Amino acid sequence: MENKAQTEHYRLMRVRLEQARSRSHPNGDVTHGYDFVAPLNEDGHISLEGWKAERALCFAHRLEHGQIVERGVLTHRAGGAGGATWVFDYDPKRVGDEEAGYRFGAHPFVVGEYVSIRDEDGDMLTYRVSSVTPA
Repeated sequence: MENKAQTEHYRLMRVRLEQARSRSHPNGDVTHGYDFVAPLNEDGHISLEGWKAERALCFAHRLEHGQIVERGVLTHRAGGAGGATWVFDYDPKRVGDEEAGYRFGAHPFVVGEYVSIRDEDGDMLTYRVSSVTPA
């Protein structure tokens, strides 16, 4: 009997994050956030296997006032909490411009859920998943 590894099912999805309510933005801010493509499994979690196969398609945009202000890629880095970190990397040649998702590997990207991102200044900000659509 042949032993075959099970392949995880995933689909490339475009995820939109909008800044959630905070002290500085009591109503949130739909014009500030992120737009990125990631392989999501059936539960809405980022698929590492999918990312390895599709990484060239996994872009990330940072949005301010509804406009793209930075273009980069979704990258998986070894180390960090839980053994790995997902980051938005805007310049692979420059260290320190990455924005790390807090426990992105554990959070489902489902409309209405909240995630946090540590920006390049070290500030942790919260975002609401506003849409998840096929890429």
